[in-house]
Amino acid sequence: MTLGFVVPGRLDQLTGGYLYDRHVVDGLRASGMAVDVVELRGTYPDADVATRRAAADALARQPDGRTVVIDGLALPGLVDSLSAHAARLRLVGFIHHPLSLETGLSPSQVNHYAALEADMWPQLKGVICPSEHTAGAVRASGLPAGRVAVVPPGTHKPAGLHKRGPADDGALQLLSVGTITPRKGHVLLVDALAGLRDLSWQLICLGSLARDPAAAAQLRDRIADHGLQDRVTLLGEQPPERLAQAYQQAQVFVLPSYHEGYGMVFAEALAHGLPVVSTTAGAIVDTVPATASRLVPPGDVTALREALRQVMTDAPLRAQLTKAAQVAADTLPDWADTVTRWAAALDEVSR
Repeated sequence: MTLGFVVPGRLDQLTGGYLYDRHVVDGLRASGMAVDVVELRGTYPDADVATRRAAADALARQPDGRTVVIDGLALPGLVDSLSAHAARLRLVGFIHHPLSLETGLSPSQVNHYAALEADMWPQLKGVICPSEHTAGAVRASGLPAGRVAVVPPGTHKPAGLHKRGPADDGALQLLSVGTITPRKGHVLLVDALAGLRDLSWQLICLGSLARDPAAAAQLRDRIADHGLQDRVTLLGEQPPERLAQAYQQAQVFVLPSYHEGYGMVFAEALAHGLPVVSTTAGAIVDTVPATASRLVPPGDVTALREALRQVMTDAPLRAQLTKAAQVAADTLPDWADTVTRWAAALDEVSR
């Protein structure tokens, strides 16, 4: 059997969703399954006419009866054509998080994506989600529970953890990993840290600065407005080996997201024994245990600042959170387990 796997753009992009897609594709191929990856051309999720035409042509080329997995980000490109193929193909959605919950959308955009997904999700044979939180949103659209599966992504666990201490100048090393978009809360983080000038810290941000140029420009402006250019470093998108090094060198992980469908970077932080400062948004509370973190309401700059101050100034607390992170990491699935569970879920929801 050959499985179709449809993604918007290139599969080798370095975001959580694409990394999950690629691990699944590689794992299925390693198990002996043939996987035909279809990389759609065009603009996503705001799919214009040319994008929708190219996506429709790509789906039309899939042979009758084939099981075809569609990354949720690709659905806007298929809004005109999905129903025409729902009967002849076994269509399964891989929904990382609802598009309508992206931060920074106008009310009309929220309504547009919410209506689009509420119409398209029930047309699928089934759906696989990374978290119960996302699965709940899919079920609320009318898809029966038996057609919705939850398979959390795997986590790479380092062979050993380095003993961390402050930098040579005594500065605490903070790490934030995530594409620079409004949803990830980087501007809020800079605003919070601006009120902690009395403490010695350095923030390293890893994540693409090119996917949302307006958000990146706003972040740079905010850093300059607060005069924090010497404390906040934006490194952009980095290869996996550099990312692993950054986790090893950090002492605290912080990312105040407004929503997460799962949050692979939080699991990676736990796997590296890092205390987490974040929010209660989306599936974060399901991924990050309270024992290893300080979680605050999304968008609350005062609460975020106080959580950061507490973790940064209380060394025994950091040690306690670090130990709890290591315990939590032991419960996280590896990628081999995830691919096995994902394949079983695909078989179940595509029947």
